[in-house]
Amino acid sequence: MDAQINKMLSQKVWAVVGATDNPVKYGNKIYKKLKKFGYEVYAVNPNYAEVDGDTCYPTLAALPKKVDCVDVVVAPKLADAALTEVMALGIENIWFQPDTFTVEMVERAESAGLTTVYLNCVLVELDRRNA
Repeated sequence: MDAQINKMLSQKVWAVVGATDNPVKYGNKIYKKLKKFGYEVYAVNPNYAEVDGDTCYPTLAALPKKVDCVDVVVAPKLADAALTEVMALGIENIWFQPDTFTVEMVERAESAGLTTVYLNCVLVELDRRNA
C-alpha cells in the first residue's frame, strides 16, 4: 500500500468528496490539511456552497479542472456514486478514508485500473511524511 500512498501524495490536485465547513468532521480536517501542505484542493459536497471560504462543487463533474486524486470522506452508499463518477471522468487515483468503502467497491476500483488506497487515513499519512 505504501507505493500507492506515495504515488497519490505526489499528485498535487485533489478533490475531497464530503468536504464540509463543520470543523469536527473529517471532511473539514482533510480539506484543510491538504491545503496546508500545499495541495490544490477542491471541495465536493452538494450541501455546501463554500468550504473554508472556497467554492464547493456539487459533483466531481462540476469541478473547473480534472483532478489527480479524489479523497472520499462519505458513507459507502455515497462513496459508490463517487467511484462511478471517478471512473466516468477518467480520474486515475481514489483514496477511500476508513469506513467509506465496501470490499466490492475496492475490487471495482482496482479492476478498473485505478490506484486505490483504503484503510489508511490521509491525515495520518500526510503527517507521517511531513513530520
